[in-house]
Amino acid sequence: MSTYLEQAKTVAGFVETLSREHPKAAEGFLTLHKSSAGDSALTGRQKELIALGISIAIRCEGCISCHVKAALKAGATQEEIVETIGVSILMGGGPSVVYGEKAYQAMKEMM
Repeated sequence: MSTYLEQAKTVAGFVETLSREHPKAAEGFLTLHKSSAGDSALTGRQKELIALGISIAIRCEGCISCHVKAALKAGATQEEIVETIGVSILMGGGPSVVYGEKAYQAMKEMM
């Protein structure tokens, strides 16, 4: 397995590939992403923590890598990420324990 940071870069790289190969799909995804990110009623940090929680619950490793990276960049603390993992376990049950560990390892790698 590659590192979580490499995995996040791979996802970003594929979005670039998709931009060339299927520009409308990439444009739609990037427009949605940009319109949902950033500060408004919720801060960008809060939104990234929510996205991380959902990533764990739906068991998406690439999403975990990207949202741990973005949460840290947005100023999330270890305590906030660990608490997000806890909420994800509440909502996702046993499989979220497994993917919560992946989010924890990604956070430790990227800090």
